[in-house]
Amino acid sequence: MLESVKIARRQSEIRQALAGLVGKSDPSEDETRSMETLDAEYRSNEIRYRGALIAEDAERREAKDDLETRSERDFAELINRFELRQVALALDEGRQLDGATAEVVQEMRSQGGYRGVPVPWAALERRAGETVAAGVPDPIQTRPIIDRLFPDSVAARMGAQMINIDSGAIEWPVVTSAVSAGWASGETANVAGPTAFTTTDRPMKPDHNLGIQMRLTRKTLKQSGAALEQAVRRDMNGAIATELDRAIFLGTGADGEPLGVITGAATYGITSTDDTLNLATWGAFRSAVVRFMTGNTAGSPSAVRALIRPELWAVLDGAAIEPLNETEWDRLLRNIPAGNIAMSANALADPTGDPLETESLLTTAAGGVSPIFVGAWGGVDMIRDPYSDAQSGGLRITALTTVDVTVARPSQLQLIIGIKLELAA
Repeated sequence: MLESVKIARRQSEIRQALAGLVGKSDPSEDETRSMETLDAEYRSNEIRYRGALIAEDAERREAKDDLETRSERDFAELINRFELRQVALALDEGRQLDGATAEVVQEMRSQGGYRGVPVPWAALERRAGETVAAGVPDPIQTRPIIDRLFPDSVAARMGAQMINIDSGAIEWPVVTSAVSAGWASGETANVAGPTAFTTTDRPMKPDHNLGIQMRLTRKTLKQSGAALEQAVRRDMNGAIATELDRAIFLGTGADGEPLGVITGAATYGITSTDDTLNLATWGAFRSAVVRFMTGNTAGSPSAVRALIRPELWAVLDGAAIEPLNETEWDRLLRNIPAGNIAMSANALADPTGDPLETESLLTTAAGGVSPIFVGAWGGVDMIRDPYSDAQSGGLRITALTTVDVTVARPSQLQLIIGIKLELAA
């Protein structure tokens, strides 16, 4: 109990005692001495009370940061104990949620509307120590799995930042003006005139809904037990990660898809350069890196990230440079670290043309600002369908999420097109 509260309670007791003594018309000597003692104690306690309030106020100020962040840490700890198995059983059997899972669901429902059971994005992490089985989950046969949601996704490796949005649309004002300094040309001359400071809004709107469907057979629900947790998480993780990677870069902006970075390069204002060399070389990437550095968006080649097709890697690795005893791929790795290169056949379109040509996207983070923003509205909405597979006792689960994509600064991205994978016939 706080010291100030203890003193306040004692002061209340003293006032009650004094009220009883003062009400007597002819108090005895003992009662008079008691009144004097209580009065002295009351005045002394007033000083102690003020001192206790000052000390406790200092303690509150010191603990302010901890108090402000404690709720976020507590919620993160609840998500770590979130069980997707409970969600599946609640959708199938109507079983009541309990423990941390029930608390997280209740909190998410209070923040936004969900038709089914809300699932936080962080709950889709593949957690350390869990195991999964091949095919139908089997608690007897176990294998290790990866750790987190989208740890190796192309979007994450290219520096995209995922932002959680509670509701409504959101805009990111990005500076587009080129404010420059100027010297005064003489003793009484003025410096350079004012340059307008302008920004452009990069909006994200909840217009794009991504959904996946799962079919859980009766055998799976009855046989797998706790292993169903890992199986559902694994399948949801893989399906969402694969489609998000494709849509972030190749989304058409039509038929419900967001406008992808590569597809919408012209719309976003991203510089697109046609490689005119005879065959793919490090030179095409070097030119883009130079444009980054001259535009003050990258300080060195190691700050650049590259997205390429596996076919391009094969060409670069097979292009030997004599007499240096190295390949074009070796030259690329000397400047752009291997950890900054993402190879994907999903996030880049298939090579086309005759001769075959491909493309590559380069990004960099300038001033701590990510080149790509991926907005996700709320969590994953899990909706049950017990009717479609009712004859076999199965259950269908639909997982819905709302996602949009936008580019922060176009100068933080470079698109190289027309990279030749073979020579003309």
